[in-house]
Amino acid sequence: MIRICTEKDIRAIYDIINDAAAAYKGIIPADRFHEPYMTMEELQSEIGSGVVFWGYEDGGRLIGVMGIQDKGDVFLIRHAYVRTDQRKGGIGSRLLAYLTNLTEKPFLIGTWADASWAIAFYLKNGFSLVPEAEKERLLRTYWTIPDRQIETSVVLGDRRREAV
Repeated sequence: MIRICTEKDIRAIYDIINDAAAAYKGIIPADRFHEPYMTMEELQSEIGSGVVFWGYEDGGRLIGVMGIQDKGDVFLIRHAYVRTDQRKGGIGSRLLAYLTNLTEKPFLIGTWADASWAIAFYLKNGFSLVPEAEKERLLRTYWTIPDRQIETSVVLGDRRREAV
């Protein structure tokens, strides 16, 4: 079942993000990876800045999360993760389809350029990579991230992206 996450889910969201983000270790630039990947304070800050988490629950257990952030003319997909032991079961695809059908606004996703599995996931689900020049403009417009992260990231957009 897909549902909006509540305050009582914070610990599960934190655990899912940090379990799944372990896949980044040794893949993304070492200066961008730390453990935990996202601290509880960072998670609470993300929620405070407007990231709304949705979760996939099975048997009363949250096993996947995906955040969305309304940036006015676009929505961002933020922090999309599935528990390591639940991957490859379609949970991420179901969450993504559900969230992108909530609105007619375009969706953008930023991810690490070296996270080939994440890029392949979004491509499989109908997103496309934006050109390098547009990537930088979008990252600077819609995200608050350091220059180093801009250098090492890509942006993907859904079919509605041309409106941005």
